[in-house]
Amino acid sequence: MGAADAKIIPANKVVIEDRVVLKCKVGCTNYGKTLVCPPYTPTAEEFRKIVSEYGYVMFMKFKSSAEADSEVLKNLLVAETDPTVLQSVKEKVAGFWQTWKGEKRKMLQTVVDLEKAAMNKGYPLSIGFVSGHCQLCEKCNTQTRMCAHPNLARYSEDAVGVNVQKTAQNAGISVTFPFEKNPESFALLLID
Repeated sequence: MGAADAKIIPANKVVIEDRVVLKCKVGCTNYGKTLVCPPYTPTAEEFRKIVSEYGYVMFMKFKSSAEADSEVLKNLLVAETDPTVLQSVKEKVAGFWQTWKGEKRKMLQTVVDLEKAAMNKGYPLSIGFVSGHCQLCEKCNTQTRMCAHPNLARYSEDAVGVNVQKTAQNAGISVTFPFEKNPESFALLLID
């Protein structure tokens, strides 16, 4: 369904760490801006308990076709705010982010479809998680805490403390970080 790799692993192989959520709080510009990110998500401690109630996890890797050459790579995080970045570079960076955003939305739909398929196979408590912040709305309705897309929105696995690199390693799935040309995204589906 579009994943570059996917493995079923025991749920106890999902690595959940408080420091991953700390990284959201101090290193992410989307902290507090979407309902699928902290502080609106279960804590790492709560998520550890939740995962312990599941038997298996499908861990998935998606490789993006969004391409970043060396010029784009060095300007990914500053293009919007640095006035010295050339307009042509800003446009390439914007194109990169737009492509990756579209692919992350497809990944989300894949995870939701897999979740529904698992539910239809007799696993009614299956639930999916994706990497990164929500891509569904331009601005999340954090004021009222009412999601405009509750049937599609899923928590970020990082936001609940999943150490994606260690979990991928436990699943036997390779991770290229930092990425060199095409970014990777990850998702997981709790199955019971």
